[in-house]
Order: sequence, then structure tokens, then C-alpha cells
Amino acid sequence: MKIVCIGGGPAGLYFAILMKKANPAHDITVYERNRPHDTFGWGVVFSDQTLANLKGGDAVSQQRIIDSFAHWDDIDIHFKGRCITSGGHGFCGIARRHLLAILHDRAAELGVTLAFEREVADVADFVDADLVVAADGINSRIRAAHAGHFRPSVTAQANKFTWLGTKKLFDAFTFIFVRTEWGWFQAHAYRFDDETSTFIVETREETWAAAGLAEADTARTIAFCERLFQPWLDGAPLMANSRHLKGSDWINFPRVSNETWVKGNLVLMGDAAHSAHFSIGSGTKLALEDAIGLAEAFRHHGEDVPTVLAAYEAERRIEVLKIQSAARNSTEWFEHVERYAGLEPEQFAYSLLTRSQRVSHENLRLRDRTYLDGVERWLGSRAGVERPTPPMFLPFTLRGMTLANRIVVSPMATYSAADGLPGDFHLVHLGARALGGAGLIFTEMTCVTPEGRITPGCAGIYRGDQVAAWARIVRFVQDQSSARFCLQLGHSGPKGSTKRGWDGMDQPLDTGNWPLLAPSAVAWSARNQVPRAMDRADMDAVRDAFVAATRAAETVGFDMVELHAAHGYLLSAFISPLTNRREDGYGGSLANRLRFPLEVFGAMRAAWPAAKPMSVRISATDWVPGGVDPAEAVEIARAFQAAGADLIDVSAGQTSPDAKPVYGRMFQTPFADRIRNEVGIATMAVGNITEADQANSILAAGRADLVALARPHLADPHWTLHAAAAAGHEGQAWPKPYLPGKFQLDRLLAKEAAHE
Repeated sequence: MKIVCIGGGPAGLYFAILMKKANPAHDITVYERNRPHDTFGWGVVFSDQTLANLKGGDAVSQQRIIDSFAHWDDIDIHFKGRCITSGGHGFCGIARRHLLAILHDRAAELGVTLAFEREVADVADFVDADLVVAADGINSRIRAAHAGHFRPSVTAQANKFTWLGTKKLFDAFTFIFVRTEWGWFQAHAYRFDDETSTFIVETREETWAAAGLAEADTARTIAFCERLFQPWLDGAPLMANSRHLKGSDWINFPRVSNETWVKGNLVLMGDAAHSAHFSIGSGTKLALEDAIGLAEAFRHHGEDVPTVLAAYEAERRIEVLKIQSAARNSTEWFEHVERYAGLEPEQFAYSLLTRSQRVSHENLRLRDRTYLDGVERWLGSRAGVERPTPPMFLPFTLRGMTLANRIVVSPMATYSAADGLPGDFHLVHLGARALGGAGLIFTEMTCVTPEGRITPGCAGIYRGDQVAAWARIVRFVQDQSSARFCLQLGHSGPKGSTKRGWDGMDQPLDTGNWPLLAPSAVAWSARNQVPRAMDRADMDAVRDAFVAATRAAETVGFDMVELHAAHGYLLSAFISPLTNRREDGYGGSLANRLRFPLEVFGAMRAAWPAAKPMSVRISATDWVPGGVDPAEAVEIARAFQAAGADLIDVSAGQTSPDAKPVYGRMFQTPFADRIRNEVGIATMAVGNITEADQANSILAAGRADLVALARPHLADPHWTLHAAAAAGHEGQAWPKPYLPGKFQLDRLLAKEAAHE
């Protein structure tokens, strides 16, 4: 085969090496625009796992790289005058220039042609090539020349950074955070050979501008950073990269993705195809693993180039998406250091270590048990627990209510055979009196009026027989469990009068539909009925219905009440501009759209005992352009906090059929994180949280105060009991779980499956 690699970085060079090694008869040329020793940056860093992955490549170059590595295990985090160290992370650093020299030498040994100082703007000169690899970097000219086909997306991240070097040797991967009069600056520093360390300085763009760095030349930039980080540099100067002097000293990292990587026999590789922020150190990792992946595709599929490239892209995209997702989480953490600046150093450091969601609570225990024991001991001391305890089993207090642990059963089915009566409640979840059972149980949304039901099977609390039924359930919970019990109250609004979920989600009833209320005469979808726009009398009636339900909740003995203002139901429909089209004082601005929901909440708060907590469930984003976004969600939470809310139950979406949600593990947790740490209110995280490890990570990092689970408890009714036993609490004395015959798990699982 005749193979052309455009770009002499790690991706193009390593692929050329692997293909030439696989078949010396291949005619392979690497074209590089720069001279052999020109390069941007100082050192690059790999994890031990990345190094292990290179075993699938060229053993000779791998050994030369290993022989050149500086290796360390520790991460040092300097924050608020403290240095917190976590070990066992396994990093390797190497000078980028030396890495390229190793790859240059190995390629030349194998017979690869290296053509330096050769600018390639397009592939027209290589019509006789069997394969053209565009590995020409993050600003790829080849990608730009064929942008109509590759459909790239290049997004500049919010922070400015400058990539410097220093002769100060950092023996750990070091993060340094410094607060200035303009805002926070942070340094990422690590040693990459026996003499030199990389020293990346990063800050928000507005902070950079306020500090006068937009007008600074290289000398002023270096002088500024040397003064700022003087306590950690020990007098060592900072140095600019020689190529760095030719451009701006500060840049915004570009996040690159493409709709496709393949065009005929042309394929994008490395940063030309995708980029991952330097804060997770995966750019070079992805480049080398791209090279291995494409070479492996040729080994498996022969020299059928279209088949090979299709297989390569299909396989690599999965891994790249994982890395880019982790990089996005990491990038956003560093872009919002101010959000976490109120945390104590112990929790700030833990939050940093777990920012990408690739490192979890138990993963940290494997890496450095002493460190994690210290974190658990510190968290426990703040909750009045003396011994190291997994965060999910620490008590938590809201007003006068103390929970035995941080796990919430949220919300389980309360569909009934009798209209509006609570039934089929999944009481097997109630668990134990100590650490094993969930600390807090939520009902499903319980409706405050007949027309406020979602489906004919939804429970209500607007009739005497319903109140009596709830009283029996509350007594049962109190008799069988130490868990606290929360009644979630809501009104369906424009999403009412629909079939039960397993008969057709959000679909109108075939017969027997009832009239609907909403802030505006906007149907949920084209197939749903148009609701009546509420007038002041309607608002008064609905507000009074919520107050009556709140008083009933107190009468029957609930410990807590939650107002459901999410998911497109009535109060959510007021908050979202997608469904609130009013032109009076209840529409338009966010403050106006919040007026009625806050009025309802305020009336409920006044009717509910002062010693008992109240929460509000919100949708933190509509997932629709022009709808509620996470920044507005912060203001929504702040408004409910001012009205007396103790907790924000942070959900997302379900407010529009046009929503395009971004799913994944713990996908709604970042919204809870932002609200908790920007507003300063307790939050509950929900959404695809399935493991105790995830719950512990969320809680220890301060991303939320409570963690709600539903499906895990359906799959395993004793999930919290089992998590307690696995965490070493099996010596506790658990009461016998209760499972009445009519509340069969199989029936509920069948309903859940049909619902999905």
C-alpha cells in the first residue's frame, strides 16, 4: 500500500511505525510542516494505563519511551494554605520534543520517509495513495478544506491558559490555586525529565482580562506568573516555549469533534478528529491509541480500505466519546473554581480528584486507602460520626428532621385500583432502623385536585378516603422503619388526562378526558388537548388546593412535603418560557414566570409546621434552545430558597416533547452540583445513579447532600441493606424486611418494564 500521513505528531508517526512494522513493503511517507525539533508545549503526561495500552503497538519505541519517563504516583493539591496529597495515581511524564525524537528515529529505522518543512493544504497531490491520514493537529488544514464533508465542531473553552516550563522539579502532579483581586488562577505542574517541569497557568477569560494580561507581552506574562506562584517556584524562573513566542501567550483550548472522520480513503486522526482538554492529559493518549486502533483494523480486515476505515471509526468513536465526556466534566470544573472555593480543602481536593467521573470513591480507596479513610473521617466528624464511614451512611439534618443516611427512595409507584387512592406502594424499600434502609422515602407525585391528576391511576389527597388511606400508609412506615416520609404534591397542568405510563406515556385517554388548566392555552403536544389558560380565580383555587393538601399531610403525619415544579406539570409550565406565553404579570421575565409557583410555595410554607422541612423539585434545563437553562435554574433555586425551601430536588427536562437530553451516568448531577455550590442550598441528585460508589462520590465531593434512586431499588428491594453490608456495616442488627403479599415485586417490575 501507498500511505501518506499528513502531520508529524504522535498520531501520524506512530501509525506509520505500526504499518511499516506490519508490512515493510508498504510505501509510507509522513509530511510535517515544521522542522524536526520544533514543537509546541513542554512535557506530556500519560497514565500507567495508557502506557500499558502501548503494549499493543511497537515494543521497541515503547521501551525507549519507558526508559525516558519520569514517573510519580502522587497528586498534590495546594488550596487555602494547605497541601493535600493523594497517592497511587500512576503518572508518567516525558518531554514532547523527546517523544517525537523517539518516534522519528524509530520510523526512520523501519524505512518510513519523513518529509519535514512540507506544508500540505489539501490531498490533491496524493491521488495515487491508497490511504491518506490527516493527523495535522487541532487546527487541521485538511479538515478545514473538507469541512462540508467532515462537519467539524470547534468550540473554544471559557478559560485562558499559557503553557510554560520551569527548572523547578515537581515530584507530584501538582495543582496550585491562588485567589487574586481579579479572580482565581490555577497552575497544573509536573516534572517530565530530570531537569524540567511543565507549568500551565489557567484562569477565566474575564479574570485574565481584568488582570491586564490581554495587553501583556511574553515578558510581562512570565513576570506576572512568577510573582503569583513565587511560593511554589522556590526562585526558579518560568520559561516560554520557543514556538510559543511567535503567537499569543494565552489561548482558549479548542474542543474539536466531527460528524464523521472518513472521506473515501482519507481519515482524520488525533487532534484533527477530536480533542480532549489538557486537564485530563489525554490528547497524546488518544493520538497513540488512534494509531493502534487503525493499525489493528487493517490487521483484522486486510487492505480493504473502506471496510477498515468504517470499522476503525465505529470502534474508536465509543472510546473517544468517553474521554471527551470526561474531559468536558474536567474542563467545566476548572472553569468554575469559584463555585467550589467555599468548600473546605478536604472536600475541594476530593471534588477535584473526582471531577471527570472516571475516578470514583472506591477507585480512590484502591489507589490510596489512607487518603480516603482521612476523607471519610473528616466527613464523619462534621456529621457527628467518629469512625470512617461511607458518605451515603452519614446522617443529615433538614430543619428539625434528621435522616439516618443520605439515600432516598424516589418516587415509587403509587398507582391504584380505586380512583385516586394510593396503592401498590413499594413498601419493601423501607428497610432498616439503622444504616441499612433508605433514610428518606418519597411518594410519587400526589395530586391536589381531580383535574390535577396525570392519569386515572394517580393518587390524590383531596378527599377524605384518600387522606384516611395515606394515614394508614404513614403509620405503617413509622411502625416498620426509621425512614422519614415525604409527600410530593403536584398538579398535572397541561400534561394531565393521559393514559397510565404502560398504556401510552403522555397519550390522552381514549374516553373520559377531563378539562386541563395551564398558564397558557398551549397543548403538551399536537395529540394532547389544549388546556384553558388560568385566570386569577383558577390560580386562587389551585393555590388553596395545595394548601389544603399540605394541611392534610400534616394531619396524617408526613415528615416533609415537596412541591413538584418540574417535568412540564402545572407549576413547571409557569416557569418555562416554552409553555408560559402570558402577557400579564405572570409571564415574560423569569421573575414574572416564578410569581405563581412562589405564591403557591409560600402559602404551603405558611401552612406547614416551621420545624418541618420543605423541598421543591425543579427541571434545571428544558434541553430546548430558548427554554430554561442551568444558569436560570440557579436563579429559580435561589428564589425558592428565599421563600423558605430547605432542599432543591434537581431533575431536568420532560418539559417539552422537543427536548434533546444528554443522557449518561449521573447525567443530572452536575445541575445539583451547580445549584448547591452557587446558591448555598442543600440539593438532591437524581438520574441514572445506580451504584453505591456513585452515591458516595457525589456526596463526598459536595455535589449534592442526598442521592435519590428508584430503579436500583426496584431491581433489588434491599439495595441499601446490601450496600451497607458491602461497606462493612453487616454487623448491624436489621429489622426483618416487610413484604406484604399484595405488594409483589414482580408486578412492579413488569409495570416498570412496560413503562420503559
